[in-house]
Amino acid sequence: MAENKVQLGNPAVVGLAGFGLTTLLLQFHNLGLCGLGPVVAMGFAFGGMAQLIAGFMEQKMGNNFGFAAFCSYGAFWIGLSIIFMLNHFGIYASSGTDVGFFLIAWTLFTLILWVASWFIHTAMATTFTTLVIGFLLLDVGHFGFPVLNTVAAYVLIVCALCAWYMMAAIIINGVAGKPLLKVGKPWINLNKAPEPTEAAAGDLKFASESAS
Repeated sequence: MAENKVQLGNPAVVGLAGFGLTTLLLQFHNLGLCGLGPVVAMGFAFGGMAQLIAGFMEQKMGNNFGFAAFCSYGAFWIGLSIIFMLNHFGIYASSGTDVGFFLIAWTLFTLILWVASWFIHTAMATTFTTLVIGFLLLDVGHFGFPVLNTVAAYVLIVCALCAWYMMAAIIINGVAGKPLLKVGKPWINLNKAPEPTEAAAGDLKFASESAS
């Protein structure tokens, strides 16, 4: 008797959605457009827990890049939300330079994923390039150059929209049955595998090892 194979959804759609939305909200706050309340709420719920769940689902699919990215940035958003809450209540309050060192650590981690993104596709590499630039600007901004925090906000808005573009590509290409939204070629392609835009519609690969 033939075994029925259950087709699972792509967890990257939730992970990218949570990353993009929470990043966007934080930049609205950094530009003075909204308070911290929505950022903290989504930092725990969507940027945090939803990304963690997406990351664990990527792990079950054997996707090391998605596992590392979603679980790590999910933890980032939960951690940052805790920092905001502790500052609000005056418990273990973090100074601007404290947050700066927090961001430097995350910048170094992001550099690793940035290099890995070169082997996936242009959309992923662009997302991580803007994320690295945004982190670097925030690093300097928290050590005496606050004007760069504003510049970083605009760069990270682009980063958030790039993440949502990848999410849209997975969803729209899947329901349309054809690759309407292109994600581009890998910046570095060592194995000469078909680029992601040539893959089956709705089967956009999130990680390099899945695309090989």
